[in-house]
Amino acid sequence: MHCPFCQHSDTRVIDSRVSEDGATIRRRRECEACGDRFSTLETVELKLPAIIKSDGRRDVFDARKLRAGFDRALQKRPVSEEQIEAAVRAVIQQMRMSGERELASRRLGEFVMAELRKLDHVGYVRFASVYRSFEDVADFREEIEKLERDIPASSEQLSLLSGEVVPIDKNKKR
Repeated sequence: MHCPFCQHSDTRVIDSRVSEDGATIRRRRECEACGDRFSTLETVELKLPAIIKSDGRRDVFDARKLRAGFDRALQKRPVSEEQIEAAVRAVIQQMRMSGERELASRRLGEFVMAELRKLDHVGYVRFASVYRSFEDVADFREEIEKLERDIPASSEQLSLLSGEVVPIDKNKKR
């Protein structure tokens, strides 16, 4: 490892610590030439499947985009950073377990929706509305009703719709 200060090629490890989640190792290093100290993070580099977009293009998987999707869906929701990170790791693990060299973006979206459904129902509906291109309020209502049918009554999350559902006349102008 080259020293970031003097570019000398010989540095030694002073201390190593494993992160809480066990995914990274933080190493404290010292340059043999100038004596300055710096830290490095060591992570496992895994080859994840390429993502095949709906138009046929192939993209390299980007975990930052995945995290940004979770962040947008869960914006201003009571979900901790740790929960979001765990969901991102779960999606990446599902991708890895698929054993595929290429993965359709639609399948990746399904992995994300499954994790969002566990975390926060509002975040799930937000993501689904974009992912499934909801056209109107009826599409939202249908997804919410489906979600409420599928979740057990003992769920810790709040109900998405309270009270009676009033049908909306699609032909009526607003």
